[in-house]
Amino acid sequence: MADGKIKVSKMNTDGKESIVRIASRGDVIGHRSIFTDQFYSATATALEDSSVCFIDEKYIIKLVKEQPSVACNLISLSGRDLGAAENKVASFSKKNVRERVPEFFLLLKESHGVKDEKGHWRITLKLSREEMASIVGTATETLIRFISELRDEGIIDQEGKEVTILDEEKLIKFANLGYW
Repeated sequence: MADGKIKVSKMNTDGKESIVRIASRGDVIGHRSIFTDQFYSATATALEDSSVCFIDEKYIIKLVKEQPSVACNLISLSGRDLGAAENKVASFSKKNVRERVPEFFLLLKESHGVKDEKGHWRITLKLSREEMASIVGTATETLIRFISELRDEGIIDQEGKEVTILDEEKLIKFANLGYW
C-alpha cells in the first residue's frame, strides 16, 4: 500500500462484519493467498483517501524465484501478521472486554498515534464506534460504556472520532498489561 488506511474485514455467518486489521502505508494485503490454494476472502475498504498498488501474482512468483530476498521479506510479513493474529486470539480468550478496550487504544497508539504538544498521544485513525467494537469483539453499546468510563476517569478524551490518551499508565493498568 502506498498511502492511506485500509480496513481489512470478513463477514461472519450471520452477516456481521469482523475487522481483521487496519493496513497502513507499506503494508501488504492479500499476500497469503499467493502461496496457498486458499482464496483470499477478506474485503478491503479505504478509511481515508488511499493509494494502493496491485502486483500480479505471476510477477511475484517470478521475483521470488529470481531474488530470494523477496521471499524472505514475504515470509517476514507473514510471520508478523501471524504474530498479530495470535496476540489478538490470546487477548480475546484471556481478557474481558473491560481489558480489551484499553489494550485496543494502546495498540492504536503504537500504530497510529501522534504525540501532541502536551505530550499526549492522539490517535490519528478515525474509526466509527461500530468499527472499534468489531475490532475489540463486543457490542457497540458495551464499547461506548467502557469509553465513557475511561473518559470519566480522565484516562482518555474523545472528540468525535478522535481519541487522545491522557494517562497512558492508567490505561496500561486498565488493560491489565504487566509487560509494557
